[in-house]
Amino acid sequence: MERLRGDRMREIPFNQPHTVGRELDYIRQAIENHHLSGDGPFTRRCQDSLESLFVPSRALLTHSCTAALEMAAILAGIAPGDEVIMPSFTFVSTANAFVLRGGVPVFVDVRPDTLNLDESLVEDAVTDRTRAIVPVHYAGVACEMTSLTAIARRHGLLLVEDAAQGILSTYHGHAVGTLGDLAALSFHETKNVISGEGGALLVNDRRLLARAEVVREKGTNRAEFFRGQIDKYSWVDVGSSYLPSEVTAAFLLAQLEQAERLTQERLRIWTWYDRAFENLADKGLVRRPIVPPHCRHNGHMYYLLATNLAARTLLIETLKARGFHALFHYVPLHSSPAGRVYGRPHGTLDHTQDASDRLFRLPFWIGMDESDVACIADVVAEVLTR
Repeated sequence: MERLRGDRMREIPFNQPHTVGRELDYIRQAIENHHLSGDGPFTRRCQDSLESLFVPSRALLTHSCTAALEMAAILAGIAPGDEVIMPSFTFVSTANAFVLRGGVPVFVDVRPDTLNLDESLVEDAVTDRTRAIVPVHYAGVACEMTSLTAIARRHGLLLVEDAAQGILSTYHGHAVGTLGDLAALSFHETKNVISGEGGALLVNDRRLLARAEVVREKGTNRAEFFRGQIDKYSWVDVGSSYLPSEVTAAFLLAQLEQAERLTQERLRIWTWYDRAFENLADKGLVRRPIVPPHCRHNGHMYYLLATNLAARTLLIETLKARGFHALFHYVPLHSSPAGRVYGRPHGTLDHTQDASDRLFRLPFWIGMDESDVACIADVVAEVLTR
């Protein structure tokens, strides 16, 4: 096997952060600029770069996607008892951001194909306390935003895209992140474009922009001050410290400059995986990701659905024993201890539980080669056909 090194087999971690080459140079420039706190020249260059990728959004860099979601909850005016519709099959930050404002997550089931929020179930979950819908673009595959937008407009609800996994994905040719009123991006080290930690809020409803700047700057009108629009700034609203440092922004800028190339490299690895599992999928031993024809995904991750929980457990354990670090994904929020306290399910959420039991994610990072993918596929085939 090509992966053998001496008498040991090379381990393949689940994730390995990738650098593009200019990160240290840009960080050095930030230090030499004597500006390391937020909203310096590298922050502004990152925001300009994001706005060129997400036309016509306005971008505000944040220290995390969680921070961007918290800003969205404030901008949505969430008050105690207000309801927010979202999937249960998502990361805890999607719910936490709204719970921190006193909101109640209303968990709706996912579609069995894309594992995204099932748009056909959303309208039935709307009550007179509903204030927002938060679709999550799982694995970089867009939710059915046409239907969700129509529901939001009919009921006067804010539409907030959790696009943590969705940079450079599209829906009917439109960039994911530009389809709702607000959107949150992630640049965590497991994402396609990274800065270790980091995120951004995309503002598509321009009526929210001025307040978004205030919320991001600890509730002050500091942004107006630095633009020379006022002679001093003061505390004018609620907010918090959501800015990243210039060091983070400098690292991120190098990555954003290569975003298209990084996406293409990830799509190549994704395609290797998808071809490698075609035969097992045809036999009904696994299910591969499903990408609707009107969605262009970004190769964020590659996952499989085993036939049941026992098969998934055996696959993950066997892969780990061979040096391949595969992982399951979300424990449904509606069945988690905090989810039972702060939120409520709408309906049975059968597909959510099924996905949680059966789904496992395979190692995926730039630098893997086709022989790595082939070796992983061989182990999966060995377990499933023995």
